[in-house]
Amino acid sequence: MNDIAVNVNGKRRPLAGTAAHATALDWLRDTGLTGSKEGCAEGECGACAMLLATPTPDGGTAWTPVNACLVPVYALNGQEIVTAEGLGSTEAMHPVQEKLAEAGGSQCGYCTPGFACSMAGEFYRSDRAPQAADEHADGCPEHDAEHGPNGFDLHALSGNLCRCTGYRPIRDAAYTLGSPEQNDPLQQRLTQPAPRAIPTDAEVEGARFIRPASLDEALRLLRDEPDALLVAGSTDWGVEVNIRGRRAPLVVAIEQLEELRTLNVADDVASGADGDIEIGAALSLSEIEKRLDGAVPLLAQLFPQFASRLIRNRGTLGGNLGTGSPIGDTPPALLALGARLVLASAAEDGSGVVEREVDLAEYFTGYRQTVRRSDELIRAIRIPRPLAQVTAFQKIAKRRFDDISSVAIAFALDIEDGIVTAAKIGLGGVAATPLRARATEDALIGQPWNIATVRAASEVLGSEGTPMSDHRASADYRSLMLNTALLKLYSTTVIESKEVSA
Repeated sequence: MNDIAVNVNGKRRPLAGTAAHATALDWLRDTGLTGSKEGCAEGECGACAMLLATPTPDGGTAWTPVNACLVPVYALNGQEIVTAEGLGSTEAMHPVQEKLAEAGGSQCGYCTPGFACSMAGEFYRSDRAPQAADEHADGCPEHDAEHGPNGFDLHALSGNLCRCTGYRPIRDAAYTLGSPEQNDPLQQRLTQPAPRAIPTDAEVEGARFIRPASLDEALRLLRDEPDALLVAGSTDWGVEVNIRGRRAPLVVAIEQLEELRTLNVADDVASGADGDIEIGAALSLSEIEKRLDGAVPLLAQLFPQFASRLIRNRGTLGGNLGTGSPIGDTPPALLALGARLVLASAAEDGSGVVEREVDLAEYFTGYRQTVRRSDELIRAIRIPRPLAQVTAFQKIAKRRFDDISSVAIAFALDIEDGIVTAAKIGLGGVAATPLRARATEDALIGQPWNIATVRAASEVLGSEGTPMSDHRASADYRSLMLNTALLKLYSTTVIESKEVSA
């Protein structure tokens, strides 16, 4: 236990004696680093944001903002983090802190440390660059509404809430940031490799946290310990720990297992060639988004609508599917893509890893129930090609961003010579499980893609699933949203076809 420690703001801090279920936020505050605040304890406010040193494809490091309230502190063994206290000092403020002060971006100050950390993550983003501006009618430059002239992506702050300052001065501060100085120590750190994952086995008062050294070891643990809890990004389990007081006798962290962090995409993916796209189950959604770079348009539409950047920096496809939740955002899209899951387990004779492939449409069996056995984990998600020609993801929620879906609908259609030749539609939030809208698919296939077909199929879509009423939406509202979704898709395809012909 004495060798288990975290590098915090350049200083090694041991974890000895810390409870196995403790979050990074609770541990930081207990050690006197109280800049990180608890605003919600479920990853919705960003008051606890900190920077985590993560690896880049070129062997360097990125400063990645994450919610400290959700990360198990033992998952940070051997890792490097920077909190608001590590950005600057009262004698020499960090550029982010200076700009926030100059713009009046803080009043009560409760949320400010989290904003500063999220803003610093974007400040150090390696591919941030000034944006070309279009000239307005009055001769003034006009920039993308969600990006500053300095290339700052406003979505970097989408997981940070402020209740008293108002967002304009915070945005103004972000948009006036320059580039990091070459002698900036946090900038210099980016050229060096990120810390490697360290195998960890910590037991405190009968509870145990393990980071296995390999996939083989993780699978043997699952075989021998059927009650073991798998944790990747912990964006779901962290909420259970904080809000519901859940505890697990054995937690197995798998988010840094290299075997679960692969992403295989052929160079000609955009051409629609045959062959699977395979995505490791433990890659964060932000990593997938960046590495796919729009190669799967349906996922490219989904990612910006999935919670906040802070959550996407930790959340994984494997975790979103592993919980079996009927309101997860990725299952409808993956169902529409015809995805298959690779489930891995340890061979009974100890000879290695056994894998089986399951169609995602057959994976969910009931409310938060799946065909995955207790000795299995999701190793990868496979998306077959060629990809559908027409895709769309529609999310109905009370807020545009950073919210849980009331209804999520994903479409993937092939239309040839005006006829629908193939259709896959994934639904979320309208039944005990995510599901394929098979009756609607049947109503579309073989029919002309016109308003008459769409209206008839819309009536079928409105009756799919078994929607219920809850605090997010009524059953009638959910059915109505289903009924109008296909019409919305049709209207966009008609507009696009007109633009192309023009």
